[in-house]
Amino acid sequence: MKEVRFFYVPDASDVKELPEEEAQHAVRVLRMAMGDEMMLMDGQGTFYRAVVTEATKKRCFYKIEEVLPQERQWTPRLHLAMAPTKNMDRTEWFAEKATEIGFDELTFLKCRWSERMVGKTERIEKILVSAMKQSHKAWKPFLNEMTDFVAFMRQVEDMEKKNGKPMQKFICHCYEETDWGEKVALKDAVRRGEDVLVLVGPEGDFSIEEVKMAEAKGFRSATLGKSRLRTETAALAAVHIINLINQ
Repeated sequence: MKEVRFFYVPDASDVKELPEEEAQHAVRVLRMAMGDEMMLMDGQGTFYRAVVTEATKKRCFYKIEEVLPQERQWTPRLHLAMAPTKNMDRTEWFAEKATEIGFDELTFLKCRWSERMVGKTERIEKILVSAMKQSHKAWKPFLNEMTDFVAFMRQVEDMEKKNGKPMQKFICHCYEETDWGEKVALKDAVRRGEDVLVLVGPEGDFSIEEVKMAEAKGFRSATLGKSRLRTETAALAAVHIINLINQ
């Protein structure tokens, strides 16, 4: 039985042709021809069973046979904000694996001790799309540009107003419990079914001032366990913990 291939077409229901990059992969690499079946995904929760109606050297046209709305595999919205690593390969690894597990939004933070002040969002976007197709996820995570930590704190209230409800907010760091706030275990503190925003800092951790600023905005200081984790490992652990709680 021939394997059905998945293609990312954001406006699949409105157009009848694969985007240029997807079309070239379909025609030149996979050698798809008229009558071949394919599965389209719009990244917003719907798959489309389609067949190729015409294939040229650079273009691939299709006809939708069936619309297939998908159920979310995780119920709440999960927004992960992290400081990108100096070696972008590690951040790219996180983006791929977190998409396979399932999350909704990714923001790169520019913190006081950040190793990288510029994020290559174009490359990350391609990785998110590729991981979504490989893992057959119906939703593509939304990727934000690099944002200064202080500016991000100002945006949090607007996020909650936009969503029409408060969300659980956590900042993961390596400081021990101090007089400025209690530290909770993320696995015990996350409430099932509620939207979550988690912050993960750079290798040098968040500054104390950043932790205090977050707590003043309603974030709870959180730990991911007894092990000291690298940035991308901590971010992935947070995504996995929240997904397991919401299965």
